[in-house]
Amino acid sequence: AKIGKLKVVWTRELPSEPNSVTIVKDSCDRYFLSFVVEVQPEVLPSSDSSVGIDLGISTFATLSNGQKIKAPKPLKKRIRKLKNLSKSLSRKTKGSKRHEYSRKRLAKLHAKIADTRTDFLHKLSTQLIRENQAIVLEDLNVSGMIENRKLSRAISDLGWRTLRTFLEAKSEKYGRDFRVIDRWEPTSKTCSCCGFKIGKLDLSIREWICLNCGTSHDRDINAATNILVAGGLSETLNGRGGSIRLSQDSSTQRSANPP
Repeated sequence: AKIGKLKVVWTRELPSEPNSVTIVKDSCDRYFLSFVVEVQPEVLPSSDSSVGIDLGISTFATLSNGQKIKAPKPLKKRIRKLKNLSKSLSRKTKGSKRHEYSRKRLAKLHAKIADTRTDFLHKLSTQLIRENQAIVLEDLNVSGMIENRKLSRAISDLGWRTLRTFLEAKSEKYGRDFRVIDRWEPTSKTCSCCGFKIGKLDLSIREWICLNCGTSHDRDINAATNILVAGGLSETLNGRGGSIRLSQDSSTQRSANPP
């Protein structure tokens, strides 16, 4: 009654009769309708493929099959416009019409950045879930890494933790196997062919040759392959297993391993 008539743009059809509806208004005056409905669990056809995922900054995700996925980095692309709008807002008098106009412009830009990132993560997680029976991810201390002031903006722009949340929820919904390996597993410094561990490996080194078997490795692909192996889904000759935790036990393990 207090809102009036609004034109609704439906993003999808309701799977059943809704039990309730909640109207949400965000900071840039957009309205969203959230329905509570009953759905039947959907199980995707089983797949023979499994994948290990190594997350990074320059390349968002490297898969154990050799595929590299770039991130849109919406904040990096719009950072100059964001600074200009923030500066413009700070110069306006609070409570004035110009202040409210500048606030809405800034809120719309923030919403655009968040929506771009969320759309990318939803599409990527759905693709991984549909194509693979098992997905293995490395447990990253994101909250600790963000404390590095040189990398905090770049890490926040990627959305690593959001991807993990999406994969956990969708694997449970569609009957997939989602695993998280321990963060201290030396995936980058271990040869995925023979299991030989080298010494300290600087971040600037993107390719290296194993001193034991002579195999040339791409750092990210080698790490993704080792993540897959450490998850108990052995696809290499040295089939070894590391400490893992399944998605349903992730909350218990997070409390035992604080950041």
